[in-house]
Amino acid sequence: MKLREYEAKKVFSGYGIAVPESVLIRSPGEALDACSRIHGDVVLKAQVDVGGRGLAGGILMATESDAASVADELFRKEIKGLSVQEVLVEQRLEIEKEYFLSIAIDRSRRSPVILFAEAGGVEIESTAGESPDIVRRAYVSPHFKEVPGFILRYLTKGCEKEVASVISGLYRAFLEKDALLAEINPLVITPQGVLAADAKLIIDDNALNRQGICENRDLTEREAEAETHGFSYVELDGSIGVIGNGAGLTMATLDLIAHHQGRAANFLDVGGGAGSERVMHAVRLVASVPSVQVIVVNLLGGITRCDEVARGIIDAGVSQQVIVRLAGTNEAEGRALLEGAGYRMLDTMEEAVASAVQEASS
Repeated sequence: MKLREYEAKKVFSGYGIAVPESVLIRSPGEALDACSRIHGDVVLKAQVDVGGRGLAGGILMATESDAASVADELFRKEIKGLSVQEVLVEQRLEIEKEYFLSIAIDRSRRSPVILFAEAGGVEIESTAGESPDIVRRAYVSPHFKEVPGFILRYLTKGCEKEVASVISGLYRAFLEKDALLAEINPLVITPQGVLAADAKLIIDDNALNRQGICENRDLTEREAEAETHGFSYVELDGSIGVIGNGAGLTMATLDLIAHHQGRAANFLDVGGGAGSERVMHAVRLVASVPSVQVIVVNLLGGITRCDEVARGIIDAGVSQQVIVRLAGTNEAEGRALLEGAGYRMLDTMEEAVASAVQEASS
């Protein structure tokens, strides 16, 4: 789950990383009071979960005299399709130098990797692309709770000594918060010292409970609903809805759709032993995706009974065509129910998927 800038800065400051003075506001009327608590000119930053918000007009300069009108302008905006609900009013910094600092997981090496560059800001990606040598890279054994001194010396060679303590603090935050990414861009040098001018923190969804986070805000409305039913569900961008039982069978169904030049709209694993009500919710959930033209249900009956699956499909009563492949326990009963209600049940997975692709392309 992605934390917003003000949330990430709060976390980072708990690890000794200095951040600018700031006040979070939720309406333009709060801007003037926020400015009075910060003093001096400010920058207003939309708190939206997208990258490149500065270039999209989500960061605006202001003074105390025009802060309210600038805040009003910002709250009226949509930044890359997202409305602005929160704005961070932050002191404007006198920046002398910018750095880039990021910690992520290198899956191939199974360890955290620290990236550091003596350049930062919105152009860091293009700068690094043109001159990859400016980015220093260091891998840290996941067994280390602290960044070893020789790595800090390598990363910060020629930099202000305070930068090393920022790297150490960010690494501790990365580990203790179960992060997939912890990033400061830019990390700035000012007359007041080294500060995190921006902050990004992505927490592993699998660790949200351990981190005391009850709600994953990154989920779409349908993904959240799927979670309440206990489905494994991922939205894709195709037109064929997919329901299977077991991750392997469901993934194989997606692969077969791609093999036949079709495009899946989702991945939904209804799980083992699904009864009719559970199947009904699954079919209705997939059918609620606007792009879905046809649904393919591919289930193996073991502890799952095919007649229960058939009842769930019929009870869902969706408008899209549902093409079914069932095999296993009570298969004959399931077939009789579906055929009696006018549904298509095919003998093999290959036939069901090919038919669904043909239907979606017609």
